[in-house]
Amino acid sequence: MRVRMLSAVAAALTLVLSGCSGGGAGNTDGGITLRFQSLAWQKESVDANKELVKEWNASHPGVQVRYVQGSWDSVHDQLLTSFEGGEAPDVIHDASDDLADFAYGGYLADLSELLPQRLRSDIPERSWETTTFGKGIYGVPFLQEPRVLIANKKILDASGVRLPTDRRPWSWEEFREVTKTLTATMGQGKYGIAWPLKEPVSLTLNLGLSAGGKLFHRGDDGRVIVAFTDGDAVVPGTIHAQVNTDKSASRTTLGSGGSDTLPGFFGGKYAMVPLGFSYRQQIVQQAPKGFEWTVLPAPAGPEGPAQGVSPQTLSVAEDSPYKKEAAQFIDFMLRPRNMVRLAKGDWMLPTGTEALADPALHTEKDGWATGAALARDLRSAPAQSVRGYPEWKDKVATPALQEYYSGAIGSGELRKRLVRDGNLVLARYQR
Repeated sequence: MRVRMLSAVAAALTLVLSGCSGGGAGNTDGGITLRFQSLAWQKESVDANKELVKEWNASHPGVQVRYVQGSWDSVHDQLLTSFEGGEAPDVIHDASDDLADFAYGGYLADLSELLPQRLRSDIPERSWETTTFGKGIYGVPFLQEPRVLIANKKILDASGVRLPTDRRPWSWEEFREVTKTLTATMGQGKYGIAWPLKEPVSLTLNLGLSAGGKLFHRGDDGRVIVAFTDGDAVVPGTIHAQVNTDKSASRTTLGSGGSDTLPGFFGGKYAMVPLGFSYRQQIVQQAPKGFEWTVLPAPAGPEGPAQGVSPQTLSVAEDSPYKKEAAQFIDFMLRPRNMVRLAKGDWMLPTGTEALADPALHTEKDGWATGAALARDLRSAPAQSVRGYPEWKDKVATPALQEYYSGAIGSGELRKRLVRDGNLVLARYQR
């Protein structure tokens, strides 16, 4: 998930000012007040969330919801502090790849018996897998974001390369050749692709599913180990070759975030940029007049266009005295028409089958139809249920991948560090 631009300081001040006084509480009328911490940050998304809270409060006088603004930048540490201090919000907005340690640590409520059948059956099992740890369900996955290629339409049309579709995407080999062709036709100082890899791990793992990469393997005893297979090598090997061998990918963007690449993309320096689906909003807002762009599916491998995602989730704190009411509020938020409102506000795809079928999410404008077509191939991210993943990502995988992509180390050293150092980290969490 892309880096959210709200500052941690602002989020902390918001939480303090809103009164972090533990879970649900009685209101002045003798009813219940639930605290809902939202990580929505774009205006459209914040507005949609606040409007839904207002609608709930108008129709549920005995169970009022207080909106609390959180931040993606600091949510893990902030939640850990609030859990340990007994001050966690009742309803928690997060991402599924952040839930494992909280679920296994006993901080989140098991929702298995709290959610209505309507909601359970509307969201596909492959999405529920992202929030299932052991035998419990610790969050409701409701928004998901595939990785897509945002492309300069004029450059691609002029190059004569075949444009991929969701039914016939580029293979990873064809994709590499396409970026070489684009670079050759664009001229000096320009590139067929720009990889913004400030946060390289989730992109590498999630796109790797299409090539058969898993990296994390769970044994019969439930323990997880890291094993780097040929399938795991396809995506990082392609990116490494584009940067260091073919010179078809810009080296200067390797340390950049997605937004940092947009000025160069608009200026014709890069023909394509792999970005999360929600970046379309920034492109609509920032692209110069007359700029023609299109949304293309990410490359595919032997497993087809499969792609890992870590959906946004709504969970309930284990310490909340009002778990039933919190689950009812989640059910309200995620009714099909409301899920569509949240998806449009965040420029993402809903997980719910009925919401995803809404015609508003299947228009050609702004690439909605391409994204909706990819939803059937979205899978649980490889690291979803791995305890210790945040530490492995920060201390082992991020520096190793950054050095590999820049050419500082080779594939052998990458493999050794991900596996050897990675298994040392994971072992501490599985004693």
